[in-house]
Amino acid sequence: MGGGVWRVPPSFDGHRRSPLPRFTVLDEGAHAALHDFFLEFGRLVLRATVPGANVIVASNPLLAHLVAGAMTQAGLELRGNIVRLVMTMRGGDRPKNAHLEFPDVSVMPRSMFEPWVVLRHPLDGRVQDNLRKWKTGGFRRISADKPFGDVIKSNPTPVGEKRIAPHPSLKPQAFLRRLVYASLPMGDGIVLDPFAGSGSTLAAANAVGYESIGVERDLTYVTMARSVVPKLAALSVQQIDPI
Repeated sequence: MGGGVWRVPPSFDGHRRSPLPRFTVLDEGAHAALHDFFLEFGRLVLRATVPGANVIVASNPLLAHLVAGAMTQAGLELRGNIVRLVMTMRGGDRPKNAHLEFPDVSVMPRSMFEPWVVLRHPLDGRVQDNLRKWKTGGFRRISADKPFGDVIKSNPTPVGEKRIAPHPSLKPQAFLRRLVYASLPMGDGIVLDPFAGSGSTLAAANAVGYESIGVERDLTYVTMARSVVPKLAALSVQQIDPI
């Protein structure tokens, strides 16, 4: 056993659900199932994207290696990570049922960042050839003298955005817009979110002037997205200062 997942607490998004442990250790079978999922997902991503396309997957520090390994096995190129600097509710707890005995111990560090695995559909020729033919192969710069960086300061999702889109893992528009803007190096192409949820990525694409496609299997969130995407896209958000 070498890793696990943090559970969403019962009242995180205003909806009640059955109590679950805040952290669940995954056994070898669960790791194998996750590997197989991301291996198949990587193969499908290759079919759906053009050469040089950026593929960005939200993860966590305990499972990012598994996501990266499976998707590179599928044929994508690993290009590093984008680090979202944000204080989360994860980690930092004292030993369960022994917190008085070990008051100065945290079982694992308090999480201060969120890793997003960065991959790329293999290039068609050199980067410049790929850019000319497919309009992708790199990241869009913030400005002429400032490249896009792999560390992005972020706040938790604002309450106002959560009210618009009550999804348990909603990411803030300020962060998503920075990420989405950079994903199309020439500002030309389509942003695809195959797990669209409430449509926050699509809203970010709309806000920066990009076309986008979202896929979502849960009809509840499909219905929600139709309503909230234009509302999230219309929000004026505080710009994140580049690091």
